[in-house]
Amino acid sequence: MTKINKGLIFIIILLFVFLLGNSVLAEAENSWIQEAYKKSFHYERAENYNAAITSLLPVVRAYPKGYAVNLRLGWLYYKIARYANSIAHYEAAIKTTPTAIGAKVGKLLPLLAQERYAEVEQTAYQVLNTDYYNYFTNLRLSIALRKQNKADLALEVINKMLYLYPTDVNFLVELAQVYAQTGEEKKAKAVFQDVLILAPENLIAQEYLEK
Repeated sequence: MTKINKGLIFIIILLFVFLLGNSVLAEAENSWIQEAYKKSFHYERAENYNAAITSLLPVVRAYPKGYAVNLRLGWLYYKIARYANSIAHYEAAIKTTPTAIGAKVGKLLPLLAQERYAEVEQTAYQVLNTDYYNYFTNLRLSIALRKQNKADLALEVINKMLYLYPTDVNFLVELAQVYAQTGEEKKAKAVFQDVLILAPENLIAQEYLEK
């Protein structure tokens, strides 16, 4: 065997060992991340949101720009009403992957909770530029528009979605609330009556019709 062949074989062996070693290391690294997520989902199912968050803190410290971990922490912080933390993590996810819409849709929740309706509107339209019929974005946008007394714009969004989902209770409730807000009591009452046919335990409809 020539010196060249021996050298080539040695390089191939080294390369194989290097790749195998990297594979083992990658598997070991992934295992602790997988375990962190497994614990987090377990705690979330038990509604122990603080523990669900704590389980993921090592992951976000290791990968502060990680899209998935920031997206999940945005949701978990929202669940415990720590809205500033929720928004911060959603924004980190958005910055990492600006073309993705998941974090933008999620961010609407803490913004609504803080009654930052103009920001909800702005963010929602960014999503709708990509996904015009996104269900949750349109729903949250309709709420923000109604809260800002932008009845005409709210109705455009609501009617657009009811054209696709004519028996959707969430959008029917929004429609009735816009009618009530603009003084169209008969229309509001009629829609709320329809809501109770579809969802007999809907509290918003019950409270309105019991007035």
